[in-house]
Amino acid sequence: MKSHLRSRTNQLFLRVGCLALLSSCGLQSIPQAKNEVDATIAEVTNQYKRRADLIPNLVATVQGYASHEKDTLTAVIEARAKASSITIDPSNMSAEKLADFQKAQGNLSQALGRLMVVSENYPQLKADRNFSELQAQLEGTENRITVSRNRHIEAIKFFNNQVTVPMTSWTNSLVYHYQPLPQWNVDAAEEKIIQSAPKVDFGTKK
Repeated sequence: MKSHLRSRTNQLFLRVGCLALLSSCGLQSIPQAKNEVDATIAEVTNQYKRRADLIPNLVATVQGYASHEKDTLTAVIEARAKASSITIDPSNMSAEKLADFQKAQGNLSQALGRLMVVSENYPQLKADRNFSELQAQLEGTENRITVSRNRHIEAIKFFNNQVTVPMTSWTNSLVYHYQPLPQWNVDAAEEKIIQSAPKVDFGTKK
């Protein structure tokens, strides 16, 4: 009886030990980290798409009051077209492809920033309800871009640690063969635009 109980206890300890070993060696944590990277980049691209979808109405509204600001409006339209034409595939990511994507989105951020500066010169445009609503949506989207991008940066950092730092890196070398992913990097110009997202004044200040 005692030997049977001792045997069951030993089996229990063995199972717990195996679970702890599997957890610490990355057999589960590496694919979980990869799934998190895929989920966070999907959210980033979703927020960029949301911003792109706002632009046609925004440009049309500005054009109604400031049609002679042709260069600024054209720059936004062209930057949107370029940004929309470049996509990123998490399963086939490279530093070069990521840099192209970021550059296109950064150029769009700067073009939108110039458009917002131009709008300050047109009181009737600023008073337009549709324009105010679009500004509010754009501000919210820029904030969500920042949040989702920061989450993606953290997800990449964790994944890269999993595939390069022992003991989990040993499991990666034997089982998964993942390479470290290129890290997201925002240039100073885009960061300035995003951190100073257009603010909406609903006329509450006197």
